[in-house]
Amino acid sequence: MSELMASLAVLAGFVLAGFVVGVLTMMVVRQNAGRQRAMPPVDDVEPGALPQGVASVLAVLPSSAVVLDKEDRVLRASSAARAFGLVKGDRLMAAELLALARQVRRDGEIRESEIEVAGHKFGQESTNFAVRVAPLGSYGQVLVLAEDQTEHHRVEAVRRDFVANVSHELKTPVGALSLLAETIQDAADDPEAVTRFAGRMQHEAARLTYLVQDLITLSRIQGAEPIPTPCPVPIDEAVHDAIDRCNTTAAAKDITLAAGGAEGLQIWGDEELLVTALRNLIDNAVAYSPEHTRVVVSARPAGDCVEISVSDQGIGIPESAQERIFERFFRVDAARSRATGGTGLGLAIVKHVAVAHNGTVTVWSKEGSGSTFTLRLPAFGGVAVPVTPSTTTIPLEAAQ
Repeated sequence: MSELMASLAVLAGFVLAGFVVGVLTMMVVRQNAGRQRAMPPVDDVEPGALPQGVASVLAVLPSSAVVLDKEDRVLRASSAARAFGLVKGDRLMAAELLALARQVRRDGEIRESEIEVAGHKFGQESTNFAVRVAPLGSYGQVLVLAEDQTEHHRVEAVRRDFVANVSHELKTPVGALSLLAETIQDAADDPEAVTRFAGRMQHEAARLTYLVQDLITLSRIQGAEPIPTPCPVPIDEAVHDAIDRCNTTAAAKDITLAAGGAEGLQIWGDEELLVTALRNLIDNAVAYSPEHTRVVVSARPAGDCVEISVSDQGIGIPESAQERIFERFFRVDAARSRATGGTGLGLAIVKHVAVAHNGTVTVWSKEGSGSTFTLRLPAFGGVAVPVTPSTTTIPLEAAQ
């Protein structure tokens, strides 16, 4: 959805740019015609002046706009053009734009192109612009419109990567199911083999189901749209629900799941989304923890927010990878991640759930010492007040 909105915004920008160029051209034509009928010869008009009304139109344009005279000096530049570093003083700094403007001045043809400008004050390494250059008036003046396309290019790159990653992730279980089906067909007279391979098929089918479910969840929440029907969400219930959904997986590794911290806290949001985020954090903790260890989910008040932490005694995350772990399909160790059966979308879902609740998610981790993920979400009523403070950790078995 966000990629579609970005594409529509780009299209709208080009339509607006074309409309503005057309309006300005008509204004200049009419003005020149009026001068020819009722004013002295055109040579008596000040060459450096902008056509009447042009400055007013340029002032309301959202894109970067520059007007050059016949000597390539800047007659007028929008604040955006200067902020992006396209203009300094009375000079156009982008060599490609300047060359384009000179071509337009020579033959009077409107031109469109894309350019990349290195660095500007906002700190990006480079900025991509879609530009449109048109003649303006009869004194060699040229209008330059530049639309920032950096975000559009970033979204397109993310979309391409996402499609490639989804295709790869879907290909693995689908290919495995196909091979297993062929194997079962060939081993029809061997009940033991059929049973073994049928179990593998169930595993791959479950993996495929989890991936599709995660994709659906991610597509529903990644558009930064507000939660449609927010309501008070009891943290205790959400935590115990998430733990309950992960208990079977944890039991297979003899990992203890425990809930603790302050009781009676509430946030304003969507309970199912919160449970989904916590389930993904607990699943991750279990997947990357050794057997006979412990995963603790705790909540505490933090001013006008509630902090929910999931801590494990697992392998930890390298510091170099901690900034990227919330990206879709990013894996610190691809081979190990696939062996655990993860989809690579869990932490991306957690991040988007936090954003949907106007909150944040952070991570502390040290290799060999485990990890702690913390969701910080706005409290219901604006103040996080526990009903019964508690500092003890309550094992799941005692809570049930």
